[in-house]
Amino acid sequence: MGRQKNKYQLLFSKRNYQILGIALLLIVFGFSLMVGGGSEDPNVFNPKIFNFQRIRLAPTIVLCGFVLAVFSILAKSKTSK
Repeated sequence: MGRQKNKYQLLFSKRNYQILGIALLLIVFGFSLMVGGGSEDPNVFNPKIFNFQRIRLAPTIVLCGFVLAVFSILAKSKTSK
């Protein structure tokens, strides 16, 4: 019995998967920046919920992560024929 070569090929190149992994890390990091700012007592208002980190920075990082994920999918692989 001779050895047969695997005739399947991955959909994306290694570079595409690396970019996608970085994008997923950015998305998780952005959502982790949104966590917190709540109050222990529901009758007390905590103004920390409206700080720059939760309102501007975190959504921008998440949006950049999604854009990078779309780029990693649409970027042309160097191995494609």
